[in-house]
Amino acid sequence: MKITRQKHAKKHLGFFRNNFGVREPYQILLDGTFCQAALRGRIQLREQLPRYLMGETQLCTTRCVLKELETLGKDLYGAKLIAQKCQVRNCPHFKNPVSGSECLLSMVEEGNPHHYFVATQDQNLSMKVKKKPGVPLMFIIQNTIVLDKPSPKTIAFVKAVESGQLVSVHEKQSIKQLKEEKGLVKNPEQRRKKKHKKVSGPNPLSCLKKKKRAQDTKSSASEKKRKRKRIRNRSASKVLSEKQNAE
Repeated sequence: MKITRQKHAKKHLGFFRNNFGVREPYQILLDGTFCQAALRGRIQLREQLPRYLMGETQLCTTRCVLKELETLGKDLYGAKLIAQKCQVRNCPHFKNPVSGSECLLSMVEEGNPHHYFVATQDQNLSMKVKKKPGVPLMFIIQNTIVLDKPSPKTIAFVKAVESGQLVSVHEKQSIKQLKEEKGLVKNPEQRRKKKHKKVSGPNPLSCLKKKKRAQDTKSSASEKKRKRKRIRNRSASKVLSEKQNAE
């Protein structure tokens, strides 16, 4: 049974690897229901998941899932301990936490660019995940971990990409990287640096103009003083000549 399960898992992983760029380490998002099922089935996730997927894995969760497990009380205390040992991924609900299912669903939006696996026992969440192409789904049946086969939505998306009707997120990222390497598209960080360089430092021309104006004002003031002195000297000479004539 283990050999057949691993064969199916290998086949499904190959599909997601070739069509959506899924790579090791596999990032698996856990919710509270999956942690509770693993606790009841005495499943050692850190040991059994890498064996089942035949590769390196990272167990992840979100703050919303941890907050939800805290509010549910003592019944899910063991599941909370398992979730607390996982890596916490940043979600967009830092100030206003939402339910665990809603949070995990938001983590795989826009084509699942981070290649997350979703591990859950929630049927409602599973149905919503299957409607999003390129999201591997995992659950536990009879104390065994199962990687679900690609959903019909995912298969239809791959067929549309192969026929040229759509472009996958993985292909968009590779095209963008090629353009950046060839210099066709500039990185936004470089643009910001250039803008900062243009703004920084005073304009040398403005400084030169200010100096010239200061010199002009000084020269005009000195010329006025000279004119005043000349006028005073002329008036004094006139007074002396009038006195001499009177004598």
